[in-house]
Amino acid sequence: MFSPADNIFIILITGEFILGILGNGYIALVNWIDWIKKKKISTVDYILTNLVIARICLISVMVVNGIVIVLNPDVYTKNKQQIVIFTFWTFANYLNMWITTCLNVFYFLKIASSSHPLFLWLKWKIDMVVHWILLGCFAISLLVSLIAAIVLSCDYRFHAIAKHKRNITEMFHVSKMPYFEPLTLFNLFAIVPFIVSLISFFLLVRSLWRHTKQIKLYATGSRDPSTEVHVRAIKTMTSFIFFFFLYFISSILMTFSYLMTKYKLAVEFGEIAAILYPLGHSLILIVLNNKLRQIFVRMLTCRKIACVI
Repeated sequence: MFSPADNIFIILITGEFILGILGNGYIALVNWIDWIKKKKISTVDYILTNLVIARICLISVMVVNGIVIVLNPDVYTKNKQQIVIFTFWTFANYLNMWITTCLNVFYFLKIASSSHPLFLWLKWKIDMVVHWILLGCFAISLLVSLIAAIVLSCDYRFHAIAKHKRNITEMFHVSKMPYFEPLTLFNLFAIVPFIVSLISFFLLVRSLWRHTKQIKLYATGSRDPSTEVHVRAIKTMTSFIFFFFLYFISSILMTFSYLMTKYKLAVEFGEIAAILYPLGHSLILIVLNNKLRQIFVRMLTCRKIACVI
């Protein structure tokens, strides 16, 4: 029998899973259909399609992890299940982080204005090398996840040996934290792509500030399309920063949950909060992307008409 907290957790995580799959699946489906119709795909849509596929994988791994927590609360006591789950989570997490960073850098390069030679060269090159960049994201994520699997496997063997010795003699005592937690290390490594995104965000804000100053000097009274594009991209990046911060804090909470008295409840709460990142940011992308928003509105309009008829 599940406790009331477990039942609430299952309901919430199931709802997040459905919304996450529908939201990210919608973005992938729209871009895929558009790709088939036009026989080509824009760079931003190509990055978005890869991003939502990575997020579907991340949400799936996190939901599986949540189900395992309910069915087997001792999964975090250094067993083989944890190694498998954490390896898949590391791959999906890093792939998602790096592709999101690529999207933020792409927004900066395409929207911001600068006369610096390096900026102009990157702006010219980004469309040509985006396939290789995404392939590099995949390779980095795969490498990090393999390293994570190796580190956790060695850590698991160490604890198995220590536990065996403790069973033989009381001379050995293994505490809950006699080593540096590997999960903490891999969580900290995720800060690297986040810092790159943060730099892109501040440079884009600086570009908007300079552009606004120029507009004030040559004000015509009409709406400026460039300013609107700047603001939309900044909103997208701001939502990413907010949801990633929530995701990172939740990951840290789950990492150190074994130190808490009610660690299962802490992990469940962290899991629910963490899924808001791949779910919430994708919904923001739909709202702020003109093509995705307009198609969604047309779908709702057609549905209303069909219901009336």
